[in-house]
Amino acid sequence: MTKVPILIGEHWLHPDAAQAGPVHNPATGEVIGRVPLCGPAEVDQAVAVALQAFTAWGSTPPPKRARVLFRYRELLEVHFEEISRLIATENGKTLDEARGDLRRGVEVVEFACGIAHLAKGEHLPRLAEEVDGLTMREPLGVCAGITPFNFPAMVPMWMYPLAIACGNTFVLKPSEKVPLTANRLAELFREAGLPPGVLNVVHGGREVVDALCTHPAVRAISFVGSSPVARHVYTTACAHGKRVQSAGGAKNVLVVLPDADPEPTIRAVMGSAFGCAGQRCMAGSLLLGVGKAADPLREQLLAAMDQLPLGDPLTEPRTGMGPVIDGRARDRLFGAVAEAGEQGLEITRDGRRGLPEQGFFVGPTLLDHTATQHRVFTEELFGPVLALLRPTSLEEAIAQTNQLPYGNAATLFTESGTAARQFALQVECGMVGINLGVPAPMALFAFSGWDQSFYGDLHVQGMEGVMFYTRQKTVLSRWAGGFRHFF
Repeated sequence: MTKVPILIGEHWLHPDAAQAGPVHNPATGEVIGRVPLCGPAEVDQAVAVALQAFTAWGSTPPPKRARVLFRYRELLEVHFEEISRLIATENGKTLDEARGDLRRGVEVVEFACGIAHLAKGEHLPRLAEEVDGLTMREPLGVCAGITPFNFPAMVPMWMYPLAIACGNTFVLKPSEKVPLTANRLAELFREAGLPPGVLNVVHGGREVVDALCTHPAVRAISFVGSSPVARHVYTTACAHGKRVQSAGGAKNVLVVLPDADPEPTIRAVMGSAFGCAGQRCMAGSLLLGVGKAADPLREQLLAAMDQLPLGDPLTEPRTGMGPVIDGRARDRLFGAVAEAGEQGLEITRDGRRGLPEQGFFVGPTLLDHTATQHRVFTEELFGPVLALLRPTSLEEAIAQTNQLPYGNAATLFTESGTAARQFALQVECGMVGINLGVPAPMALFAFSGWDQSFYGDLHVQGMEGVMFYTRQKTVLSRWAGGFRHFF
């Protein structure tokens, strides 16, 4: 059993924390590690070290910072399969899903390698009589990231590579359910030549979250998790004068018109709803079969679900879907399915049946005849449970989508350019897909949730990420004409 350390400066430490929590292999239920549940004392240590390291790192020229990131990128490639297996072990993803998790994180590192260009300001000679104007982007100081269990590599790497590339130092608090991947990523960054104290890792729960959100030396907080916690992080950190980007939950919609191409549509719906066991904020959880599309869609989907084998992703190569993260998540999902049946929904495929004897498994589940008043329509379940609705028109489907309190993602499957354009213009969410199941942008673009899916102004990834982790300074200069007024 692994005893999980924290990283403070150049030292991996085992703090005398009051408590420790289990790290599971979700596919077997086995406890594979013990993670310290730290508190304010460890946060103070990490922030103090990060603050000290900022003096040198923040003044390091961007091309030199980029060279460390280039070396880091190469080490991630060398250790790609090792890290992917670690993700699958502590999270339960299939190996292909774990590779995708890591790949999307590496893409952010690749984007951050261009920091010497990305962080350039603007310059306008002769802004006024004998006056030149320029802007420059400067790092903030100590930044912090609080990340969930569902993407042990990608979500932390949404944050710390870009923050560090911009010249900040960083304190990462990964989910206590998946601490091993975060520690390994930090080890490799240090191996790439990152100076001590620039990246620190502290494990724990709410105590650590609140300590980071209220610490006077932390300048910015990045968060991904459920909407209630996202709101708490946003309000708490903002009240303490910090920049905040706080991504919450989602209820993503998959709309299928009668003219949609059946085979790629079913493949995309299956991947969206049941990929990563439905444990992602981009998972499609509401399937809207419009008009005549609903009945054949249901039958094709049930046939595809029959071909989705469950199992341990590390020992059963044919595994199509792994477990959920722990027993609590499994029991919560079982309860939601039972409640749906009690409310009159048809449990067309019951994911509580025919499961492996070990591990925290929930099978792919399909609930039919869902309506907008049902809990499964409005609440994020975060698991492999798909609810089918039957709107009679695209306009009704858009109206139902726009009733949701979240605004993360929605996808339309159609062969009609007119319908696609109408959907893209009228649906109220930050990420729209046409004929693809998961419209998650790559690192060049911001991950742009709306409404209760995001609290803040600047999103993760892309140029919004660069803007979030820097502040702008404007300089006006006069080198001729003495001290006359500007205008």
